[in-house]
Amino acid sequence: MPDATIIPSTDASEHAPQGLEPAAPATPVRKRPKPGERRIQILQALASMLEQPGGERITTAALAARLDVSEAALYRHFASKAQMFEGLIEFIEQSVFTLVNQIVEREQTTTVGLADQGPRQAAKVIAMLVQFAEKNPGMARVMVGDALVHENERLQQRMNQFFDKIESTLKQCLRDGALSAASATPTVDAQIRASVLMAFAGGRLQRFVRSGYKRLPSEHLDASLRLLLG
Repeated sequence: MPDATIIPSTDASEHAPQGLEPAAPATPVRKRPKPGERRIQILQALASMLEQPGGERITTAALAARLDVSEAALYRHFASKAQMFEGLIEFIEQSVFTLVNQIVEREQTTTVGLADQGPRQAAKVIAMLVQFAEKNPGMARVMVGDALVHENERLQQRMNQFFDKIESTLKQCLRDGALSAASATPTVDAQIRASVLMAFAGGRLQRFVRSGYKRLPSEHLDASLRLLLG
């Protein structure tokens, strides 16, 4: 599964040949960011600050200090801190749902029977979700709502909608499998199993954040999914 990040490092020293460092200009020159670049830098800094365990609320003053700019400079790119968090949520949505679509499309081309295809799709969606959070701990705090406490209520509502959409995808996958298995109540079966899977994923993400990122959400993941999906 591809590693999801906001923006690659722009530190030239990371890419210089070993033993060489980029030559420093005689007079330090502050380059003007390209259009959109400063906005990405702000989101990258916010995500990086969220990766610090402890759960302290991030202020625009602290974010501005991290970037060595004024708070006014932040507001030239975002109307509010809530809008900055919306930028992170958009990244989460785009990354995860792109991968969900890839999983569903790829599994539909396999030779596995339809009765097994649904549970396989569901397992891979859950695995992708927890692995995305594991690779992006700052995003995990946004996903579980830890970073959204005392922020605008619409942010939590949007994350709720995100998880509702994931659950709907799981229901569809599992319902197709239940129909192929000739279940007497395919819709109900799919709803119950999708709900259990989402509760499992949510619990794993919560534990990951509460433990200061020490308890990885992918711990014994395959075995756990086999137990849940049978």
